[in-house]
Formats: sequence, C-alpha cells, structure tokens
Amino acid sequence: MKWIVKNFLRGLIIVVPIAVTLYVVYRAFVAADALLPMRIPGLGIVIVFASILLIGVLASNFVGRKVLEWTEVVFTRAPLVRIIYAAIRDLLEAFVGDKKRFDRPVAVALSESGDLMTLGFVTQEDLTFLALPGRVAVYLPFSYSMAGSVIVVPASRVQALPSDSASVMALIVSGGVSRAAI
Repeated sequence: MKWIVKNFLRGLIIVVPIAVTLYVVYRAFVAADALLPMRIPGLGIVIVFASILLIGVLASNFVGRKVLEWTEVVFTRAPLVRIIYAAIRDLLEAFVGDKKRFDRPVAVALSESGDLMTLGFVTQEDLTFLALPGRVAVYLPFSYSMAGSVIVVPASRVQALPSDSASVMALIVSGGVSRAAI
C-alpha cells in the first residue's frame, strides 16, 4: 500500500502542473474565441499570443513596470495566492526570465575523494541567511522528469563546468544520453 501511495503522489506531482498549464491555456483560447461576435477558428490563439506579447512589451517600459510591480505586491500579499504565484513566477524566471538561475552548471563531489559526482546548477551562492556560511544551494534535476532536488553542500565541493546550461540540462534530463556542448 505504501508503494502505491508513494508512486501515486509522485505521479500527481508530474501530472498536475502539466494538466493545469494545458487547461489554463485551453481556457484562455476558448475565452478569447467566445469574446468575439464572429466565430473564426484559431483566432483565440492569435489573441492570447498577441496579449502575452503586448504584456511583455508593456513590461519593458517605465509605466508598465510600475503597474506590474503593483500587481506583484497584490499577488504576493494574498495568503494562498502568494504561494502559488511566487512558485510559478520563480520557476519561470529561473528558466526564461531576466534573472535566470539555471545558468551556472556545476559538478558536485558527493564523496570526500571526489570520485562520486552529480551534475546540477548553483541557485544560491550565499546561505548565511540560513546560518549556513560557506555553503551553496545546488539544484539537481532528475532524469526523465521536470522534478528535482535542492542540496546544500560546502562551496569547496562545487566545480563549475565549462559548458552551457541548456546542454547540461539536456544531459541530465536525458539520463546521460545527450551530449553537453563545451
């Protein structure tokens, strides 16, 4: 029974974010199509794409940034919304935002001798705010999954890799089948 529950929960962690994302995108397309007096298949996709592009353009000027900052303050103060919003925002920023966090691929020595290593990305260089000076946070993505784990290790056990982040991520997620570009 424990095995069933563990694997069911693991499956939920994988399926729910994907299903929610697909559902939200689908509902946005349907809602955009419903707003129009005439029925033109696919116009909802164009409207949603154009709206997202417009928001991106507005966010690049002073007035747009101020509106987005105000919106962010509202979203980060609402109790339940704050958790969901912050997690999604941080995840997206980590991959595609101005504050990319998966941009420093590293090898982490898991043993004193350094014979056993794993690959990941430094996400926090200074953990003194957790009373862990001299340690870094490293995100370790899992193979064949979008899940991962964060480990805290001494900075001396972390070695920067001379490769681009996308190649290292592809190598990890593919289970070592893909080749990292140097």
